[in-house]
Amino acid sequence: MDLYFQRHDGQAVTCEDFFAAMRDANGADFCNFLLWYSQAGTPSVKVISSYNADAHTFSLKFSQDVPPTPGQPVKEPMFIPVAVGLLDSSGKEMPLTSVYHNGALQSLASNGGPVYSTVLRVTKREEEFVLSDINERPIPSLLRNFSAPIRLETDLTDSDLFFLLAHDSDEFNRWEAGQVLARKLMLSLVSDFQQSKPLVLNQKFVHGLRSMLCDSSLDKEFISKAITLPGEGEIMDMMDIADPDAVHAVRTFIRKQLAQELKTELLSTIESNRSSDEYVFDHPSMARRALKNIALAYLAALEDPELTELALCEYRNATNMTEQFAALAAIAQNPGQNRDDVLADFYKKWQHDFLVVNKWFALQAMSDVPGNVENVRKLLNHPAFDLRNPNKVYSLVGGFCGSPVNFHSKDGSGYKFLGELVVQLDKINPQVASRMVSAFSRWRRYDETRQKLAKAQLEMIMSTNGLSENVFEIASKSLAA
Repeated sequence: MDLYFQRHDGQAVTCEDFFAAMRDANGADFCNFLLWYSQAGTPSVKVISSYNADAHTFSLKFSQDVPPTPGQPVKEPMFIPVAVGLLDSSGKEMPLTSVYHNGALQSLASNGGPVYSTVLRVTKREEEFVLSDINERPIPSLLRNFSAPIRLETDLTDSDLFFLLAHDSDEFNRWEAGQVLARKLMLSLVSDFQQSKPLVLNQKFVHGLRSMLCDSSLDKEFISKAITLPGEGEIMDMMDIADPDAVHAVRTFIRKQLAQELKTELLSTIESNRSSDEYVFDHPSMARRALKNIALAYLAALEDPELTELALCEYRNATNMTEQFAALAAIAQNPGQNRDDVLADFYKKWQHDFLVVNKWFALQAMSDVPGNVENVRKLLNHPAFDLRNPNKVYSLVGGFCGSPVNFHSKDGSGYKFLGELVVQLDKINPQVASRMVSAFSRWRRYDETRQKLAKAQLEMIMSTNGLSENVFEIASKSLAA
């Protein structure tokens, strides 16, 4: 950066100028790095590892592919920096001394001492790196700190991933291992659910999350992210035919099972992260709040009277809106009088602040409460809602489209609600209406019943007299997709 400012301070510069400064200041060969600026698409990288016990070497074979995109059917290999570390059988970092690549042995020592993480520069379609002096089969920690924005496919087993989840010093990879395992687990349980098999939660997964909750050395914000399950939309994207009901049932089962099995640890987490101090906006305080709030959300999902009372106490005693809103969200998961009372109380307190009211609308709209479309219809007539206000529309209607289980309800009520609203909205604000109709754009991802229902709404929209160009463009493209 010093060289960059020395060369270009006060000038209008290009990406190439910035790149040249980075290259020259580091004396590095970034041969094909500029392809990141000119080639569309996300590279997919596969890694195959192997250990040679006789030679004490560990090899990593990389192959990369950039999928074709319109106007660019053939892609060149990219420059992909992959940060790597190795863990031994006890979970400790292994020293990296040298790597053999492109016919040359390169020392990795730094200031005469060992390094525990290095960056492998993948620049070809296929290439191999061989790490020397590795005295036992290691577990590789790949793409540390998310060193490149790629899709990574490895030959790591579930046991390897559980090991990384428990021991990796790189927090990104620890989180990623948990997410990969959670996605595999959820997809497997979705299959069981569809075949009417009993749902059973893998105890290794429970143990992995427990180990993080009990590890006081970890950053609290990291723990809060690591124990958060992948969203329903993310899992549906991995399915050939998206099944919102099965995915929702499975995610709900896992959340409740984790809350039950980790109840002691979650209660302890809330207790140790509760604070009556004045609100402070800094990382430790934000991390503490985030961890306490996710623990509360898990426990409230159990619908246990004592735990509901705990959430109500957190709501009443909150000294800031962040914690009060989190307690409200925890209580609002479950239909009933408590939910209605707390939602009404929150609105009464914050009705003067339109941004907070928008969050209040969105919370109710995104709810997975069964048959929530009727609640959303009622909120259209709420005194604080105005169809002419785009942000209120995005909060309420857009929020509803973000609830897979209700928007994609098999009776078509969610689709019907959105179809009618798009037609109504198009007469007021075509730009906002076109954004709303885009929720139909992936209708072919679902089963035949849902496809027919969604297609019928798109056709109804298309047949409306005086339809704006904005909505016509999105609706027609969605139908043709």
